[in-house]
Order: sequence, then structure tokens, then C-alpha cells
Amino acid sequence: MKSDKKTKALRPTSSKVREAFFDILRGRMENSSFLDLYAGTGSVGIEALRQGASSVLFVEADRNNAADIGKALVKFRLESKGKVMTRKVLSFIEWAGINRVAFDIIFLDPPYHTEDITQALEALGKADIFSDDGIAVAEHFAKRRLPDAIGCLKKIREYTYGDTALSLYSKTGDRV
Repeated sequence: MKSDKKTKALRPTSSKVREAFFDILRGRMENSSFLDLYAGTGSVGIEALRQGASSVLFVEADRNNAADIGKALVKFRLESKGKVMTRKVLSFIEWAGINRVAFDIIFLDPPYHTEDITQALEALGKADIFSDDGIAVAEHFAKRRLPDAIGCLKKIREYTYGDTALSLYSKTGDRV
């Protein structure tokens, strides 16, 4: 069988972590605007729509992955609530800040063994793309310690599931 480099590069959020994520955000998902950064397969954003998010913007740099997310939105009849942007995350965050686009929930799941998580959090901490009580949830390698504060963001909690951690940030530092 031929090796598929693209498939190996994708690391979809496990069902265990995805379930925990939605348990943590229970009560906040309904009618929220959701941003799925480093969307990959789009599974988290699609589940956000199923859980009651009013809209999801998927940001994915890989054209093939972005096209697959678009097909999945059509397949599940969610295309009226989901939009896919084929763009690099840092470029998107800068664009969203300039254009004053705001989200209630921002989920980011960059490749684990890169500096993308730190760079994206720094960009989010500078760009004001959060609604008044908006939060960011970063999925990352559990052994990697993320800063307690970065720009305007303050870490409010961290959850660990095996090798995976979810770090929650808000502008105010208020609890979820």
C-alpha cells in the first residue's frame, strides 16, 4: 500500500477529547458563533453545529482538506451555517482583527510538534476577535505548558486526557 503523507499529517481530535470539549462547553454552544482554526477534517466544527452553534467558520490552509470540509457540510445539510476559508491561520487572525469579526468560541488544534500553538495564541491575544464573553480553547500536547497569560488572554483552566490537553482562555479570565 502506498504511503499517504497527507493522511499521516492529519491528527483529528479524538472522540474522547471531542466529547470532553463539548461537555466543558455545555450551555455555551447554543446560538454561538464558532471559529475552528486548523480545522483539518472539520469534525469539531461540524459537531459544534450539531450541538447548536448558529454558525461555524472553518479555517484550513490545505485546499484538499478545506474541500473535504465543504463536502461534509453539504452531506450533513449544514452548508447554510458553515463556511470554509482556505487560508493560513495567522493571516486569517490578522484579517479578522482588521475587519472586526468576532466569535463566541474559538477552537484551535495546530500540529502538536510545531510552534504554531504559541504563535496562534499570541496572534489571538493581540487581535480582538472575541465577543464580550468569548473564549478560546487550545488543544495541545499535554507535556507542553502553555502560558497563563498571553496578550489580552488569561488561562482559566486546563484539562488533560492522556497525551492531549485542552487549555481554556478568556479575555477577562472569568471561569467558563
